[in-house]
Amino acid sequence: MENLSDSEYINRTWENIKENIKTSVTESLGLHKLKQHKPWLDEECLGFLDQRKRAKMQWVRDPSQSNVDHLNNIRREASRHFRNKKKEYLKAKIGELETNSKIKSIRDLYRGISDFNQGYHPRTNIVKEQKGDLVADSHRILARWRNHFSQLLNIHEVNDVRQTEIHTAEPLVPEPSTFEVELTIEKLKSHKFPGIDEIPAELIKAVSRTIRNEIHKLIISI
Repeated sequence: MENLSDSEYINRTWENIKENIKTSVTESLGLHKLKQHKPWLDEECLGFLDQRKRAKMQWVRDPSQSNVDHLNNIRREASRHFRNKKKEYLKAKIGELETNSKIKSIRDLYRGISDFNQGYHPRTNIVKEQKGDLVADSHRILARWRNHFSQLLNIHEVNDVRQTEIHTAEPLVPEPSTFEVELTIEKLKSHKFPGIDEIPAELIKAVSRTIRNEIHKLIISI
């Protein structure tokens, strides 16, 4: 890395720090499993779904009255089981809300209430074209964003660009000490959405002193 330019060195150093943090947290905590749209759908429910699927295939191959009756019985039994599972899940969630309210766990309480109010919302990825038409195709969406930022950032009307003297409010800013960097890391706000590096503040606050020293060195380089 000695032969790299300043910007390349800084970028390479940050990438190294970022990958070390991500690797460490993956080995320590593991990967987060995506939340199911129906959390009450357990292995027993999947078994009923499989039975219903097999009964339907049997009815398709042989539409006799016995197979029709068998399919209807499986459907009724599966629906009854699903309703009971959903009731048990809702009862447990209500009990969890009551517990969080009693122990004054406000954050978990409001999160649970929000889940009840919002439910499942499918993700929509739609943008408007210049003419106002809605676009849902991923390639056309990327092209629309590319054209938007091309027009926003590339200003061709400004032809007369003069060399100007740049003044800063603080021309001589002392380099931050290790203590200042440590203090700033400890003051990072938790429970905030991470930025483009996908590293939340909790991970930065939990890293070892070695990583913090590397972050301090990186800040000095910048």
